[in-house]
Amino acid sequence: MSDLRKQMTELATRSRDAARALAKLDTATKNKLLLAMADGLEKNAAAIKAGNAKDLEAGKAAGLSAAMLDRLTLTDKRIADMAKGIREVVALPDPVGANIAEWTRPNGIRIQKKRVPIGVILIIYESRPNVTADAACLCFKTGNAVILRGGSEAIHSNLAIQAAMSVPRLPANSITVVPTTDRAAIDELLELDELINLCIPRGGEGLIRAVVEKSRIPVIKHYKGVCHVFVDRDADFDMAEKIVINAKTQRPGVCNAIETLLVDEKIAGAFLPRIEKALTAKGVEIRRDADWTTEYLDLIIGLRVVKDVEEAIDHITRFGSAHSDAIVTRSKATAEKFLHEVDSSSVFWNASTRLADGGQYGFGAEIGISTDKLHARGPMGLEELTSYKFVVTGTGQIRE
Repeated sequence: MSDLRKQMTELATRSRDAARALAKLDTATKNKLLLAMADGLEKNAAAIKAGNAKDLEAGKAAGLSAAMLDRLTLTDKRIADMAKGIREVVALPDPVGANIAEWTRPNGIRIQKKRVPIGVILIIYESRPNVTADAACLCFKTGNAVILRGGSEAIHSNLAIQAAMSVPRLPANSITVVPTTDRAAIDELLELDELINLCIPRGGEGLIRAVVEKSRIPVIKHYKGVCHVFVDRDADFDMAEKIVINAKTQRPGVCNAIETLLVDEKIAGAFLPRIEKALTAKGVEIRRDADWTTEYLDLIIGLRVVKDVEEAIDHITRFGSAHSDAIVTRSKATAEKFLHEVDSSSVFWNASTRLADGGQYGFGAEIGISTDKLHARGPMGLEELTSYKFVVTGTGQIRE
């Protein structure tokens, strides 16, 4: 066994032991420790920023783009926001132990379907060190041990955040940042299916596909966010412009920003000059002959005129990524058709796709967005970090 494989196996084994300890904690204890973690982030802001400064210096030397450096940067406000996110998670109900369903069979046995922790969760992500705090607090609240493998460009920031969250009485190895930047460590971890129960990759399509190809552990994922807004013939133009501009330009480099605008041909003559002017004013490049499957993550948008809602749905079904798609219309019947037939993890009527987010949905910090259909779909909050088991109570019943 190589030294790296041995190191990762020992790390995962400690995490498995931690998961057993975490599963025994009651909600009050978990919440108390989470509040201490939030305080720890704020009290250790200087140390976190010092670690972040090392990463920023190395990032600049490596030629990271301005956008990447911005995602990497931790300011006092961003650290305060991480602490705020933890406190918001504390205020949310603890799903662990909750009854999903309960019933009694004719022979008298009582069956309860209860939420339980998943166990050990491996999260692989890029750039943004705030994910370290978000993922750690969500996993901890749900009784899961977490192994965090952030990008090498954020290693000092992530280790500093872990140290700040390592509060007294926290079960050992509950939150583990992989201490090496060796990419081979990921390959070793992805083979440990007997120790790690779930992998959640967060990042670009290349990262996610690489994880899926190599992992022996179940993976929850979304490859990309090719999201759409369809402006129907019965749309309110003011509302449509507001939604399109927000969905494309409020933060173009994220997965729930739209990449394609679909416009009903019945209103194209009136609406297109208006929306093209508004998009251009925001610096957006409009492509009428686009590659409809491309996730630009930039101020670029594909524009297509479609015959009607049916053709819009067909386009989204063929070219979309089942992430987040919206319709703008005053017609309830048209909206209901769109909402029913578009099979994406989030569908919107008269609202921006940028709202596809755990915080916006009231989940507190989110662990990511899944476009899978099994186990979890859409923004993943606390419930999506649990599994379930059946608890059966009898009075001596046997199977005849």
